[in-house]
Amino acid sequence: VEEARQQCTRPLEVIEGPLMDGMNVVGDLFGAGKMFLPQVIKSARVMKKAVAYLIPFMEEEKKQNLIAAGKNPDDIDEDDDSNFAGKVLMATVKGDVHDIGKNIVAVVLGCNNFKVYDIGVMCSCEMILEKAKEYKVDVIGLSGLITPSLDEMVVVGKELSKAGYKQPLLIGGATTSKMHTAVKIAPNYFTLEHPAIHVLDASRAVTVVSSLLGEAKEDFVTDIMEEYDEMREDYYAGLEDRNFLSFEAAKKEKLRIDFDAAPPAPAPQKIGVTVIDSVKVADIVKYIDWNPFFQTWELRGRYPNRGYPKIFKDETVGSEAKKLFDDAQTMLKQVVAEESMTLKGVVGLFPANRTEDGEDVEIFEDEASREAGKACARFCMLRQQAEKESDDPFLSQADFIAPAGYKDHMGMFAVACFGCDELVAKYEADNDDFSKIMAQALADRFVEAFAEYLHREIRTNLWGYAADENLDEADLLKIKYDGIRPAPGYPSQPDHTEKSTMWSAIKAKELANMELSESLSMIPASSVSALVFAHPQSQYFAVGQIGKDQVESYAARKNFELSKMERWLSPILNYERD
Repeated sequence: VEEARQQCTRPLEVIEGPLMDGMNVVGDLFGAGKMFLPQVIKSARVMKKAVAYLIPFMEEEKKQNLIAAGKNPDDIDEDDDSNFAGKVLMATVKGDVHDIGKNIVAVVLGCNNFKVYDIGVMCSCEMILEKAKEYKVDVIGLSGLITPSLDEMVVVGKELSKAGYKQPLLIGGATTSKMHTAVKIAPNYFTLEHPAIHVLDASRAVTVVSSLLGEAKEDFVTDIMEEYDEMREDYYAGLEDRNFLSFEAAKKEKLRIDFDAAPPAPAPQKIGVTVIDSVKVADIVKYIDWNPFFQTWELRGRYPNRGYPKIFKDETVGSEAKKLFDDAQTMLKQVVAEESMTLKGVVGLFPANRTEDGEDVEIFEDEASREAGKACARFCMLRQQAEKESDDPFLSQADFIAPAGYKDHMGMFAVACFGCDELVAKYEADNDDFSKIMAQALADRFVEAFAEYLHREIRTNLWGYAADENLDEADLLKIKYDGIRPAPGYPSQPDHTEKSTMWSAIKAKELANMELSESLSMIPASSVSALVFAHPQSQYFAVGQIGKDQVESYAARKNFELSKMERWLSPILNYERD
């Protein structure tokens, strides 16, 4: 960079010449599928570090020019953005702390000469509108991982429309979808001037933003508008075609486990809450599932080389996947050596019984409390209602716990990886987006591996109902053990508010320093929580869409107002909220 600076008349020429020429090549190759995300982000790191080196020279040049013109050198315009292809605001919506996907998209857009204003996580609707106006952006991008974020994106769309904003709205994140954008967001904020568009991943973001700011915008938006109109029609037609049992009828078709023939698991070795704080990252490395890691970096092998480690053999992405994996191992070793990321969790194992109505589970502090009928918490469950072509039962997690009269138990845990935020801040200060995103991707893998490790520890030791279990790590990932660990907010129990009940029962905040945001996103971002069921007939399933009769019952059992309950369950309602 210094060599190029000395060869150019002005330091800005280095950026506008060789550096931007290089980034344009990177952008073109990425768009053509001839370069992959890790390479793009490494290229961005080079660009950022080069620009950071040149900034003092450019500031000095501006200062001397102002002095020569007889002006105040303090009048340097720090916000000159005339050389950018466009300006994009990026935000993770209110209550959501996840930003790895947003960070990736921001870097890729930056590589393609878009000025990105990343305003962070847990951004309120008011803040998003305010910053979009302040920065005079051309496009607004919203991101979110947890299902409550979907509803918040609808709110932002409505408020943008109400306030008369004209910027296109981009929607992205793990739980978002083209269907949700078409059905829930677009009706509130979609015109030819300002469409609302779902963006699947970083590789598509550049194409979408370029199209929205280019001469072909009208044709591009018209095509999407027609597609979304068709999707909405299909969605509502599908709702009319699909049949649902009444809640009362679904309850009669529940799973009926014979707890005499297949009794509950033996009592746990230790009843109550246990803090887990002695497990090191090195201890859980063998439990890591690397497949989601490659998905984060948008590296996807083709059959038969889709999964790890076969992805290394893939003709297209294999070589880059191996380089990325080697980079991950380097950082992993550094984390282990420096203990820069730490693991902590808390486990609760409690006497438990299904409630008399068969729909919820009550837990007790100990056997004496059970005998006295004094529950310390009630976990409310949801039941399938969509009609089935087979005679399969209509499942609820409550079905897996025995009713009163049986000595059954239920477990739960919350685990987190700490230290990632500090590493991210360090890498940001060093203009190192690659290492920043790598740290976030590894933290997610560490906590998932910790959850796998801890679930095994529960089965074989803390609860001990499978003390003789002898499965290797591959079998663990294939779930070849008895019992399940479904997480609140996921298909078997889509209601995130149940996390609050769990947090209270196991004192996750007090004992593990884990918090819940207003949308019940877990803090830190790399966290996992789950209920633990031991019965061999317990199984993972998706509740699917549910009817108003069940929502009314569920709200009453939780002592929630119906409108509040509908907001939390919005993604799974089979009807339109008032």
